[in-house]
Amino acid sequence: MAGVGSAVRRLYLSIYNWVVFYGWAQVLYYAVMALRESGHEAVYPAVERPLQFAQTAAIMEVWLSSSIYSLLEHFRFLIFCYAFALLLTKHILSVYLALLLLVVVMVVVQIFHGLVGLVRSPVSATLPQIGSRLFLTWGVLYSFPETQTHILVTSLVISWSITEIIRYSFFGMKEALGFAPSWLLWLRYSTFLVLYPTGITSEVGLIYIALPFMKASEKYCLRMPNKWNFSFDYSYGSILAMAIYVPGSPHMYNYMRAQRKKALSKAKAA
Repeated sequence: MAGVGSAVRRLYLSIYNWVVFYGWAQVLYYAVMALRESGHEAVYPAVERPLQFAQTAAIMEVWLSSSIYSLLEHFRFLIFCYAFALLLTKHILSVYLALLLLVVVMVVVQIFHGLVGLVRSPVSATLPQIGSRLFLTWGVLYSFPETQTHILVTSLVISWSITEIIRYSFFGMKEALGFAPSWLLWLRYSTFLVLYPTGITSEVGLIYIALPFMKASEKYCLRMPNKWNFSFDYSYGSILAMAIYVPGSPHMYNYMRAQRKKALSKAKAA
């Protein structure tokens, strides 16, 4: 039974990795074509849907398991979370808000997994990776269309897509074939040296560019007085997110350098 569960797990992971790989390949292809034919202003409209799919699909990685039973349990948990989110929104038409709440629940669960050691990635690496990507995709680019024509969107999309194409093809080959070629291993643990700084610079720049539009629109803000006796300013929350990049980015970069050294040393010894 354990062998069957392991085979199902590998099949699931293989399919998952190649599906998301295809999503990111679409993002890169549409971005390059739009950039070549119409300029950087046309990049976001060309990649919006595949970008949202590919980036949001990454949260499904927390539901990887070793048996059919646990996969079904995870699926049941997703249905429960979504139903609970619908109840919180008070009516069935608030599907978008319910989906956002579901995403928040899943991100919190992944962070919890890192805290208790259920996944290999430490919470200090998981939190900035998952949180910043979702925030940029939905909380900035989707929510504030004024940012979508900026040239930083192009550098962001290209940095993200190249990184993820390499990453998902690497894991896809490992799950499907049991190994990955040495050149792909090198790309997996080396391209971040350039693409991480360009991606981070683009992320911070786009948040900064969105700040005036956040203040003007007051979208996602909660003003006093209200029945919760609580106020929230989305622009101040975004400034706080930018501040987290200051200690978070060097930490992540050093973490990935350590992972690179470990992976390449192990491959060389083998």
